[in-house]
Amino acid sequence: MLQPYLVRGLKAGLVAGVAFGLFVAILANPMIAAAEGLAGEHGYHGEDGHAGDDQGGHHDAGGAQAGESGLLSALSPPLLSVLGGVFWALLLGVVTFGLAFYFLEPAIPGTGAGKSAVAGATGFVTVSGAPWLVFPPQPPGVEAALSIDARMGLYAGLMLAGLCACLLAGYWYDRLRDRGRGRAIAGAAVPFTLLVGLTFVLPANPGTGALPAAFVAAFRAQVLFGQVVLWTLLAGTHAWLSRRASGPAADRPAETVRRDAPSAAD
Repeated sequence: MLQPYLVRGLKAGLVAGVAFGLFVAILANPMIAAAEGLAGEHGYHGEDGHAGDDQGGHHDAGGAQAGESGLLSALSPPLLSVLGGVFWALLLGVVTFGLAFYFLEPAIPGTGAGKSAVAGATGFVTVSGAPWLVFPPQPPGVEAALSIDARMGLYAGLMLAGLCACLLAGYWYDRLRDRGRGRAIAGAAVPFTLLVGLTFVLPANPGTGALPAAFVAAFRAQVLFGQVVLWTLLAGTHAWLSRRASGPAADRPAETVRRDAPSAAD
C-alpha cells in the first residue's frame, strides 16, 4: 500500500525539516546577512535591482524563500526560516521517501537502512549535487553570467541528468554484483563519470562580484554542509521508521519482504 510509504516520508521530512530550519535560522541566515552587508559596501545590485540577490538559486541553502506581505510579514525571519526548512524537507520526504521509494524500492541496492541511504544519496545528487556542477551556490553579491531563463532550463536539465545517472548506477550495480563488488562499484561509477563530463560541454556560468574568494568558499561549504545534514537526517529517520514498522523483516533481502505488508506503526 502507498499510504504507509507516504506517512513514513512525511514523518522523516518533519524531523529533518525542524533541524534544517534551525540550521538556516542559526547559521545560514547570519552568513547571508554578512554577504548582503559586504555586497552593499561594494554597491552591488542584483538583476532585480536589490542588493544581495542570490544569483545561484540557493540563497537559503535549499529552503523556500518567503514573501514579505500579508501574514508572512508578521512573522520573524528566524521563524520563517524554520517554517521554510520544514516545508522544504516535508516535500523532499514525501517525494523521495514516499512516492519514489514506493515505486523504486525493489530496484534500490542494499537492504534495510542501506536502501534508505541510497535513496538519500540519490536525492542529494538529483536536487543539489548535479546542478551544482554548473551552478554552485552563490552568496548575495555574486552575479551570474547566464540569464535567469537559461539558468532555470539548465538547472532542470541537470537535475534530470543527475537522476538518470543514479538510476543507471543502481542498474549496473545490480547487473554486475554477481561478478564481484569491485566490478559492481566500477560499473556504478561510470554514469557519474559521464555526468561530470557533461558539464564540460554545457555553457559556463562564471560569477562576478567583489566578495572575497574565502567568503564565497565558506558560503558554499556551509550550503553543502546544510544539504548533507538534511539528506542524512531524512535517510536516517526513514531507515529508523522502516525498521520500526517492519521489525526483523527490514533486515531481510528486499525480495523476501512484501511491499504491501500492513504497518501498525504508521
